[in-house]
Amino acid sequence: MKVTLPFLAAAAAALAVALGAPLATTVLGLIAFGVLHNVLELRYVTGRFAPVLDGRFLAVLFGLISAIVLCRIAAMFVGQPARDAEILVGYAVLAAGCAHALRGWPLAGAGAILAVAAAVSLAWPGYHFVVLAHLHNVVPLCFLWEWAATLPAATRRWFRATQVGWVLVVPAAVLAGAFDVSAVSPSTVAAFAGEPARIVALSAPPGSDPAVGARFLVVFAFLQTMHYFVWVWFLPRYAPDAARAFERRVPWLRGPRAWALGAGLGLALAVLFAVDYASGRALYSAFASYHAYLEFPVLLALVLGTGAARSQLVFRETASDGQHPAAVSTVTGDR
Repeated sequence: MKVTLPFLAAAAAALAVALGAPLATTVLGLIAFGVLHNVLELRYVTGRFAPVLDGRFLAVLFGLISAIVLCRIAAMFVGQPARDAEILVGYAVLAAGCAHALRGWPLAGAGAILAVAAAVSLAWPGYHFVVLAHLHNVVPLCFLWEWAATLPAATRRWFRATQVGWVLVVPAAVLAGAFDVSAVSPSTVAAFAGEPARIVALSAPPGSDPAVGARFLVVFAFLQTMHYFVWVWFLPRYAPDAARAFERRVPWLRGPRAWALGAGLGLALAVLFAVDYASGRALYSAFASYHAYLEFPVLLALVLGTGAARSQLVFRETASDGQHPAAVSTVTGDR
């Protein structure tokens, strides 16, 4: 229960602030923790999954995601054509993940599914980006599920049930109307963040009425807060082996330097947020593409891979006979 109780407390607090002030929670949470969680998530993913994020595959992903960064910057000037290009490159990232994990007919089937999904996304781009925003916030469920594989059986069951609770059950309850959520009204953050409708539009399906939009904003604010809790507090505390694996790859970001980098960049961007929130958010969104898109091919490798394609994906440390822990890769899954 030691690893489960913090999530119960965090979820209760996150739901309270999301219900009470969803607009402020979304805006101020992004300013305070957005950049820092980017840095810490990249550290965790590239450290823990170093065996899969290496060599040519990592170079391909870096190139594709860099193209998405350029698309998001271009969208500030040319609008929808750049957003359509991002959709196509985003599906190319998924295709790269499938190609890394699958072979033969399964790969062909995955390619066909991605082609259909890309066509749907291009037909309804507004829905695509809303789904992408919420999907990013629920991705920690997969990483936490994988992390819990080595916990004792009873602890693992409680831990995973708790993750399903806050990731899926609580948002479903909010959307179903279990909580009293009124339409979003302007607050003090609107003075620099702009009209609430523009912020709601990032998390609600196009054309939603105010009541439905408010529910989606509450869900987004809640999941975003829990997302930050996972990456900024829980995993740095309970998965230090991932940080050590990352530091072996990037020794100049050892120890507190990653935290200092995230805090420093976050402070600089906070100034831009205060001066011009729209520009600050657009710039943040562009460079946040690296952490937002890198997680998807890793998850595809974990979920779709079988046999040799799935083994040796996770970097963990073991210690024996009092010796210093040695880096080893182990097969994912329950043991």
